This record gives sequence, structure tokens and C-alpha cells, in this order.
Amino acid sequence: MSSIPSGLIVSCQAPADSPLHDREMIAAIAQTAVMRGAVGVRIDSPAHVEAVRKRISEPIIGLWKRQIPGYSVYITPQFEDAAAIAAAGADIIAIDATLRKRPGGETVSDLIAQIHDKLGKLVMADIDTLDAAIAAIEAGADVVGTTLYGYTEATQNLSPPAFELLEELAKRAEIPVICEGGIASPEMAKRAIALGADAIVVGTAITGIDYLVEGFNEAVKAAFS
Repeated sequence: MSSIPSGLIVSCQAPADSPLHDREMIAAIAQTAVMRGAVGVRIDSPAHVEAVRKRISEPIIGLWKRQIPGYSVYITPQFEDAAAIAAAGADIIAIDATLRKRPGGETVSDLIAQIHDKLGKLVMADIDTLDAAIAAIEAGADVVGTTLYGYTEATQNLSPPAFELLEELAKRAEIPVICEGGIASPEMAKRAIALGADAIVVGTAITGIDYLVEGFNEAVKAAFS
């Protein structure tokens, strides 16, 4: 198994309706990120992971966002999704490790065990609360990330970055902790490291061209109105 990268990890994703969603575009963005110092990348879908793998040797945290009717869990929800990501070339498999109802009857513990035993891959547990993090660690996760803080029913009134959660995790966890979500500036990244993060995942602030342009455009329009 590969090791958990320490430092800046860049999430290279784009909305499905964006020209940047093209696999070669995502691969080029990922290659640029590692050329400029990123220690790894976070990539969604087998097709994109496969394209990125051809361009970089640095660690890839792979996931597959799958919307399953009746379930809120969507980040690599089942083993078959993890297997496809692993086959595409991911080094670490990110899964939704919240305490929500899961499809297929698999528990977080079942999924982590299968990824370890059948795929030989490390697991990043994307969590939203301290309870979910503790459960994921007990289930055998190799690294835990604050990815889903502010995006679940249990945390819908909270806004990332999850600095308080990160600080508590850093004190309790005996595995690496990644701060992901809401890191919008180098200053925020430095604060996360100071609070105990082993790595930082930055997405929108670096690669979210669609969202960034929309934000600037809305501000400019408002200024003219």
C-alpha cells in the first residue's frame, strides 16, 4: 500500500456541464498541481483517475460520486465503486464514512475491510462529525478527513472549514488527519496545519474555475446595479 501524503493535496474536479470536466482537462490540471508542488491529488470517477494516472506518479486519492435513490451517502458508497476506482489507478480510496444509512447493506467497517483485503488500498474516511471519525478509525480507516463537515444533515447549520473538529481530531486520532473543505486561502491552510492537520485538500480555491468566475461575475453585476 502507498503512504499517506503530507502537505498540499489538490482536488481536481469540475461540474459535469463544464468543458473542464473532460478527462484530459482534469489530467492536465492535476499534472500542473504536482508540477507546482502538490504532494498528491484528489480525483472523482474511474475515467478521470485513469487519465490522471497516466500523467503523474504522485499519490491519487480516488473517489466516485454516485447518487443512489433513497440514500444521502454518495462518495464511493459501495465496494463495486471502490473496486472501479482502484482498477483505474488510485492509491487511496476515499469513502463516505458518516453515520448515515448506507446502500447495499454494507457497513463502513465492511467496506474498509474489503478495500484493504481485496484491493490492497488505503482508505480515507470522509467524515462530518467527531462521532463519525471515531467510528471510522475503529473500523480501520487509514486516514480521516473533514470533507463532509457542513454538507450532511447532522452538520447542515455549520460551515467549513472545520477547524474546531480538526483540532479535536488531531488530539484524539492516532492516524493522519486531513483538513478538507472551505480552505480558501494560504492563511487558512497554515492555520489548519497549526491545528494539527497532516495534510490539506484544497479544491475550489485552486481548481474551481467555474465557481470562481460565477462568484466574481455576480459581484461585478451587483456593483453595476
